[in-house]
Amino acid sequence: MTHPSTENLNVVSFDHMPSPAEIKAGLPLSDAAAQTVLNGRRTITRILDRLDPRPVVIVGPCSIHDPVAGLDYARRLRELADELSDTLYIVMRVYFEKPRTSTGWKGFINDPYMDDSFRIDEGMQRGRRFLLDVAEMGLPAATEALDPIAPQYYGDLVSWTAIGARTAESQTHREMASGLSTPVGFKNGTDGSLEAAVNGVLSASHPHSFLGLSEQGESAIIRTRGNKYGHLVLRGGGGRPNYDTVSISLAEQALAKAKLPQNIFVDCSHGNSWKKPELQPLVMRDVVGQIRDGNRSIVGVMIESFIEAGNQSIPEDLSQLRYGCSVTDACISWDTTAAMLRDSARILSDVVLQRAAA
Repeated sequence: MTHPSTENLNVVSFDHMPSPAEIKAGLPLSDAAAQTVLNGRRTITRILDRLDPRPVVIVGPCSIHDPVAGLDYARRLRELADELSDTLYIVMRVYFEKPRTSTGWKGFINDPYMDDSFRIDEGMQRGRRFLLDVAEMGLPAATEALDPIAPQYYGDLVSWTAIGARTAESQTHREMASGLSTPVGFKNGTDGSLEAAVNGVLSASHPHSFLGLSEQGESAIIRTRGNKYGHLVLRGGGGRPNYDTVSISLAEQALAKAKLPQNIFVDCSHGNSWKKPELQPLVMRDVVGQIRDGNRSIVGVMIESFIEAGNQSIPEDLSQLRYGCSVTDACISWDTTAAMLRDSARILSDVVLQRAAA
C-alpha cells in the first residue's frame, strides 16, 4: 500500500493505455507486411556483412504528422526503390517520436492531433496502422527508438532502427537496442564526438537484463541476447560536419579500436548539412564519391525528404498546414530526392556490379 504523502506528487492522472497485445490484435501483422519486414532486415544485415554490395538509403520525412501525405510519399518512394533496386537499397524513414531540446511537438504518437490533447493511445494505433500500410506496399521502414516501451507496440513492422544523438549515451537505450530485432544505428553525439555512439554499439552487442513491459502490458524482466548488427551513424555536430574522408577514417579507427565491424552510415542532414536541407545533395555526392573511389566502410546514408521542400510551423488552425511539408526539420523536395538518388545510382552502378562479381 502506498503512502499518499510521498508518492506521485506531480502526477495528475494514470489514464488507461491498451497493451501491445491489444493494439496488435486490432491491427495484426499480415503475411505480406511480415515478408516486407523480414526481407528488409535480411537485406540490411547482408549489406552490413558485405554479402550485398548495395548501400542502404534511409530516406523520408523528418517526422510523420499527416498519414495521407506520408502514404503519398511512400507510394512514390516504392516506385523509385523498384527503379533503382539494382544499385541502391531504399528504406523509408518513418519517425513518430521527436526528442526535444526543451519543448515542442513530440511527434505523432505523443500528440497525433497536434493540439496538446496527447492522445497517446490513438497515436499508437494510428502509427501502427501507418507502418502496416507502408509494409503492405512492399516498402521497408526505419524509425528512431526513443520511448523504451514503444517497440513492443510496433517493432514487428520495422526493418532498421536508429538510436539518436541525445540517447546514444543512455543505458536504457543501449539495453533496449540489445534486444531489438532490427539492425541498429547509433548516432554520434550532438557535439560531434564518437565515443558515446561507439560505446553504445559495443554495449548493445552484449546481453542485458532490465525492467520493461511484456506484450500483455505487464512489468517484466527483459533478458536479451545482444544485437550484433549495431553500427555507427555520422550526423555531424559541434559546429562541423563529419562525412569527409578524414572524419570517415577517424570513425573507422574508433570502431577498429573497439574491435567492432567498420560499418558506417552517413546522415546527410543535421550537422552534416548545417541543417540547411539544400546542402544534402552535396553531402550525398561527396559520400557517393568516396564509395566510388573504393571506401568499403560506408554502407548507408540517411536523407530527410518530403513532398515539398522546407518546413513549417504548426498553425493554430490545422487546416492551414501545407500538404507534404515537414513540421519539424526542413526537408528536400520529392523532385530533388528523386534526382539525387537517380544520380547516385548512375555513379555507383559500375561499383556495385564489380563488388557483386568479386
